Amino acid sequence: MRGNPSAGDLVPLDLEIKATCRRNNSERRRKILQDRTTQPIPEEPQSSKSSYIFPEPWEPEVGASEADIMARDQPRRFTLEYYSSSSVPQFFTSIARPEVQAHSITYPRSLIQLIQGNLFHGLPNEDSYAHLATYIEICNTIKIAGVPKDAVRLRLFSFSLFREAKKWLHSFKGNSLKTWDEVVENLLKKYFLESKTAEGKVAISSFHQFSDESLSEALD
Repeated sequence: MRGNPSAGDLVPLDLEIKATCRRNNSERRRKILQDRTTQPIPEEPQSSKSSYIFPEPWEPEVGASEADIMARDQPRRFTLEYYSSSSVPQFFTSIARPEVQAHSITYPRSLIQLIQGNLFHGLPNEDSYAHLATYIEICNTIKIAGVPKDAVRLRLFSFSLFREAKKWLHSFKGNSLKTWDEVVENLLKKYFLESKTAEGKVAISSFHQFSDESLSEALD
């Protein structure tokens, strides 16, 4: 009988341990198949109390080949077509298109140019409140029959945003912003922080006129 290896003996290292495990599993399954084919399968008496049979753990069926057993153990594989398929979104814009009475709407090209000349990027040094004030002023320069003023603002607002602000607008679900007040509220909540409001209140409450300046200079 061979004893345990001493401290000086080296145990051979199996560099293909994964392949060895696969061969051992195949041998074990093959032995199970041989044992099941040589021994008769006893019939279990049926009980009249209940006809429900609890599912048993899966075992290799009699006559199943080794390839079938190996295929059962392999995980499900997905092709590149499965990962490349995507569902088409129902809406491509976050702002819902309001219903209007006009059959067709045509905006002047000069209006679009004015709006894009007042772009808001969402940078820390930009004033979102001032952007909204200028945008509303531009939209008020036109009036279309059968189209409310809020409908014009909603339809053209995305043209006034750029880069990070544009990404922010697209982060909402499709058609989730249905009114102009919701757009204004979310924009100011995102880019006009409460800290700026607090700073403005402090500046107003601490306002004073120096002795060497006029009132107009102090207001400036």
